[in-house]
Amino acid sequence: MAHATIALIEGLRKAAAGLVNGNYYAWGHHGACNCGHLLQATTTLTKEEIVTYAHTGIGEWTELAQETCPVSDAPINLLLKKLQDLGLTPTDIHNLEYLEDRAVLNRLPGGFRWLRRNVREHVVLYFETMANILEEKLLNTIEVNYNALLPQEELVIYKE
Repeated sequence: MAHATIALIEGLRKAAAGLVNGNYYAWGHHGACNCGHLLQATTTLTKEEIVTYAHTGIGEWTELAQETCPVSDAPINLLLKKLQDLGLTPTDIHNLEYLEDRAVLNRLPGGFRWLRRNVREHVVLYFETMANILEEKLLNTIEVNYNALLPQEELVIYKE
């Protein structure tokens, strides 16, 4: 499962909302597929810019994520770095594109089921469920020192 970051959680929710509101979606289009929508939601890049950068590599997001070189200046690495900076690994990128992470599928409302990678409603459901899981994971890592937050009162003893 991806690293729980606020940017990733917000990005997944923003991408899901965009899909619900009718943003162009095409699974076979690097800029308008699952990863493309997440990139649009978390960067200032348009779907056209994402396609231009993505076409400097060969293959779908899954293959591109596996072939990335961290020292290369190829533009596709810019996109992959942005996805990885959000908290995604190459496996997460594959799972996001194909809607295959079992942890997400197990937590779907109504229980486990397979989703189709190119069905808008399935992508929205997957993104929202993944965001919920990551938010829970992030919240579980937060420790609050309530003693530091509460004002300390001095004990006053009254004598008569």
